[in-house]
Amino acid sequence: MEYASILIDFILHVDRHLETFVQNYGTWVYALLFMIIFVETGVVVMPFLPGDSLLFVVGAMCGVGLLSFPLACAVLLVAAVLGDQTNYSIGRYFGPKVFQWEDSRFFNKRAFDKAHAFYETYGGITIVLARFMPFLRTFVPFVGGVAAMSRAKFTAYNVLGAVIWVLGVVTAGYFLGSLPWVKANLDKIIWAMIFVPGLIVIYGSWKAHRQSAGPAAAD
Repeated sequence: MEYASILIDFILHVDRHLETFVQNYGTWVYALLFMIIFVETGVVVMPFLPGDSLLFVVGAMCGVGLLSFPLACAVLLVAAVLGDQTNYSIGRYFGPKVFQWEDSRFFNKRAFDKAHAFYETYGGITIVLARFMPFLRTFVPFVGGVAAMSRAKFTAYNVLGAVIWVLGVVTAGYFLGSLPWVKANLDKIIWAMIFVPGLIVIYGSWKAHRQSAGPAAAD
């Protein structure tokens, strides 16, 4: 429980913790930033680490001169791309071994074919949009690997999504983070960046479930 409370406190007050880390360890903060983003996007069991809020706070810290904007963006971009690529590779490697394909009662060939077709058709936009959705950005690349989305297509959209996500959110923090209103309400902004996208995902899933259940109920 102690570790959980420490993690929650770090997520909700990431600005204070990062500032303290910079004061104590200097440039080692870039290694910490790389690790957080890489693990959040690359390890499917760690979707709760801060993503959007961390990028925004990093941008704000760059705006006041505590961090280098070009270096921070470069480190975060590499971490985001490698994280998704690792997650995809894990799904691509372990998916067949977990399901054991047609020999397993857990494998549904029709469901797999649908997932594969979906990712080949809509996987690109899904990968890009998922960057802005907590939890989804951790699971989408893994499922893309399990669904055997082509690596070349995944890599192209992985890089595109990382560029839009990292540069977009860090730049927003760079220009907005020093505004008095933002500084006074940063904790609320962090809460919003965590929960609002999550609520959108939940609502979308609920709506999709209702639409899929409707025809079945009618039959």
